[in-house]
Amino acid sequence: MKRIDKIHTDFPTYGTRTMAAQLTLDVKYLVGRKRTGRLMESIGIEAIFPKPKLSLNTKLHPVFPYLLKDIPILKSNQVWSADITYIRMKYGFLYLVVFMDWYARYILSWKLSDSLRTDFCLEAADKALQINIPDIVNFDQGVQFTDEEMIALWESQNTKISMDHKGRCFDNIFTERFWRSLKYEEVYLRDYQTMQEANQSIGEYIEKYNTRRLHQSLGYKTPVQIYRQIN
Repeated sequence: MKRIDKIHTDFPTYGTRTMAAQLTLDVKYLVGRKRTGRLMESIGIEAIFPKPKLSLNTKLHPVFPYLLKDIPILKSNQVWSADITYIRMKYGFLYLVVFMDWYARYILSWKLSDSLRTDFCLEAADKALQINIPDIVNFDQGVQFTDEEMIALWESQNTKISMDHKGRCFDNIFTERFWRSLKYEEVYLRDYQTMQEANQSIGEYIEKYNTRRLHQSLGYKTPVQIYRQIN
């Protein structure tokens, strides 16, 4: 599963057929498409059309329009986004949610969970809102973000809710770029034995990402430098 996750991070449009072909090429023996599909499904991965399926969505839910097409992002707290990714451990896996400020690429809050229940996303949302309140928050259409309690939380802050088009992970491009950095600079270099170990190591990485990692797109400044310019 580690190899599948890494291939998906590099080539997020790969479906089961291409993924199986890539695995066969990498490991030098035949890997069947059906087995590949089962492994991808077990960790919530599909090609980005549709998007990685890190949700338990089994019922109708409210869908909000995507509000961010072609709009300029001019300041911190104009747009936040949230997303979930799979985190491999030595035995099993976890899920990580982050809330990010788009202008500064600043990680406002994060939370690890061993399940996809909504509560860990609500905890991360509450933590982010202790810092500030955005004009717009952007989500995918997963059940964690279409949950009634989640919607009510943001509406109580007078924050507009934006939702990605179904199957379009690039509607949330800045978070997708963060996932790639996290996977290659942290997750793929570790073999987390426990959730506690993963929590500590990922927390240290996010702190370093926010306070020490320079971004060319930010004029070679850190996310925290940009975020705190007006906060």
